[in-house]
Amino acid sequence: MMMKTLALLLAASAALAGCVVAPYDRPAPRAHYGYGDRDRDGVPNRYDRDRDGDGVPNRYDRSPGNPYRN
Repeated sequence: MMMKTLALLLAASAALAGCVVAPYDRPAPRAHYGYGDRDRDGVPNRYDRDRDGDGVPNRYDRSPGNPYRN
């Protein structure tokens, strides 16, 4: 009798485990154009005043995309 009850409980739990739905309604958010972070300082490129991370603000930097040149 104990084995039948155990087998019935295992079958019921296996059947119910297949009914669980994972919340995958939306795809993962993707990076939009201009919102990347090239220098990895936490500020998106669109709002970053020092895009290449060399310490010189973009408006004073001769080459704002090259971190090895001011």
